[in-house]
Amino acid sequence: MAKAVIEINAECCKGCYICVELCPTGALEIKDFKAAVKDAELCTGCMSCELRCPDFAIIITRNAK
Repeated sequence: MAKAVIEINAECCKGCYICVELCPTGALEIKDFKAAVKDAELCTGCMSCELRCPDFAIIITRNAK
């Protein structure tokens, strides 16, 4: 099974909380007023955070195992 990888460009993030609120598994958090990965193992790769980020600060990729 492919594993989802979350990349966050902190320079683009304005800390709006949209990604945190939309994440169904709680994989993201706000740290120092920016989005951050709380627990990468929880990410299912649903891409809700990437698709709704108004700043295009999040990229979800899948790595084949």
